Amino acid sequence: MLTAEADKCKTKVVVNTAAGVQALLAWCAKHGAQPAQLHAILEPTGLYHEQAATALPQVRVSLVNPAQARDFAKALALRSKNDALDSYVLARYGQTLSPALWHPAPLHARQLRALLTRREALSKDLLRELNRKEKSQFSPSAPLVDGSIDKAIAFLREQIKQIERAIDQHIDNHPDLKQDCELLNSIPAIGPQAGNAILAVMHNRHIDSAQSLAAYLGVVPVQRQSGSSLNSCAHLSKAGPSQVRATLYMAALVGTRHNPHIRALYQRLLKAGKSKKAALGAAMRKLVHLCFGVLKNRIPYQPNYAMNG
Repeated sequence: MLTAEADKCKTKVVVNTAAGVQALLAWCAKHGAQPAQLHAILEPTGLYHEQAATALPQVRVSLVNPAQARDFAKALALRSKNDALDSYVLARYGQTLSPALWHPAPLHARQLRALLTRREALSKDLLRELNRKEKSQFSPSAPLVDGSIDKAIAFLREQIKQIERAIDQHIDNHPDLKQDCELLNSIPAIGPQAGNAILAVMHNRHIDSAQSLAAYLGVVPVQRQSGSSLNSCAHLSKAGPSQVRATLYMAALVGTRHNPHIRALYQRLLKAGKSKKAALGAAMRKLVHLCFGVLKNRIPYQPNYAMNG
């Protein structure tokens, strides 16, 4: 805990549970800081930060990208790293830069994100088992092992089907999700997987522009020019969730064949001498802008809008 004048810093270690958060608030109150006076600065670590963030209803909360926190620590000439020092850096970051406040997403949006995350995990597990099945054909294996792999594959496929049914039902049960899903799926090349991925992002984050959405998903070009690298080509930043970006990549591939506006953009860039990789990156970015556009304007995909967008 850092005072407003930054002249006193106190530390307290608690467990990341609701009871631990309450113990932390009681400790702060003991030192003269009531919840309404506090500004908590947290690093988002998977989903672990949400326990603390959502248990602080009266406290202002901000989330700081870990990379930005590290850069700030370097600016303070702090090279060591431990829990106490990390908490001090975050406190100084919040005091110096006053980051934007974080607000938890609605429960049904977080539940959708959890369902999609679970489907992704099951799909990865299924792929691993299928790879084991393929490898077993080239090396002697015990019958018990083959049977175990087959059972795992059947189980995972059934689990994926159940999760996908739950995703569809969850979207149908919430009008805001259902309406946005229909808008997203009106875009040629945006199928259920890409649409649901964008849907979860938009309902779990406060994104106010297509540029911000593209930046969060890591589909904006970045260029590094320094010293002998003056002619380096721009490449995608690849920030943000990699799985959503992979889904967008597949959607862009489909779009170059089935979406006339994505196809026109792709072919124009190729004729201009751009590489296929760069042209596909632009197609991904275009799809993100189209997704944001239909959600913002509340109208289905329209070819004329796409041509102007």
